[in-house]
Amino acid sequence: MAEALPFFKYHPDPLKTGSFQRVDEPAVCPCCGEKTPVIYTGPFYAIDNVEGLCPGCIASGAAAEKFDGAFQDSESVDEVDGPDKLDELTLRTPGYCGWQQEYWRAHCGDFCAYLGPVGYAELERMGIVDEILEDADEPDRDWYVERIHDLVQNGSVQGYLFQCLHCGKHLLHIDCD
Repeated sequence: MAEALPFFKYHPDPLKTGSFQRVDEPAVCPCCGEKTPVIYTGPFYAIDNVEGLCPGCIASGAAAEKFDGAFQDSESVDEVDGPDKLDELTLRTPGYCGWQQEYWRAHCGDFCAYLGPVGYAELERMGIVDEILEDADEPDRDWYVERIHDLVQNGSVQGYLFQCLHCGKHLLHIDCD
């Protein structure tokens, strides 16, 4: 059973990043009550413990509205131009799972697209280590430079890769267990 996923501009491939998972037996979405072959496995901040949301209920905002929840902490984000972008990210975009606190990067006045977890080896293969290091501002530059070399895919020091939707620049959020 195949289902076309809605497009999420801030999280363009949530199956690849692991925020959505295909299931062998269709599950019933707790929001719309419909069966779905793809369920959400990322964070959802709500009073109720809600699991197995379908992609459509996330994209439409129905899940966030019905359960008074959010897919990203609105305080753990870079600044953007306008509240509508924050609403799209927190209420209609699948989040991602981090070690301690997920953080969403922004550039050119808009949130970036989340590409997935990376280690130093992946950044080297992509040829973007220098581009990532351009983002390391003082006073934390030394810490950032040291940590980037410690990054291991699914390791204790994990990188989360983002890309600007407007200029294409890559940015990183680093988190440790």
